[in-house]
Amino acid sequence: MRKAFLKKANATLAGMKDQLMVEIRQDLKQGREGSKDDGMDTYDLASEERDREISFILTDRDRGKLQAIEDAIERIGDGSYGECESCESEIAEGRLEAMPFTRLCVQCQGDRETEARQNRRVEDDRAYRRLPSADLDEDSQ
Repeated sequence: MRKAFLKKANATLAGMKDQLMVEIRQDLKQGREGSKDDGMDTYDLASEERDREISFILTDRDRGKLQAIEDAIERIGDGSYGECESCESEIAEGRLEAMPFTRLCVQCQGDRETEARQNRRVEDDRAYRRLPSADLDEDSQ
């Protein structure tokens, strides 16, 4: 891969990492400041707790993204950046520009998504078959 492209990718990833760290710090600060429950009724407390839970979920997602960015920076350093982890072919520069921390080429990513959809469909079918029919009989009496 060209050195100029790798340098640009490294700068992009570093910028993404810095921006993500700022957002995570802001979310944590808001979480600490928002934890005052003086004068809140039960509904307000429940809403506040739900908001805090959503914030933690987003923070987990942000941590995953941060790890992916750091891994990509490490791959630039060791020379494996831009190589698909599944088929070992080169990932197109356009894909890397759109998603600089990707590990898979378009074809392998599509294959994984198709497989995930099929697995989800099978799991949904199994769950549907497990529904007890006895509950339906009780309701009709």
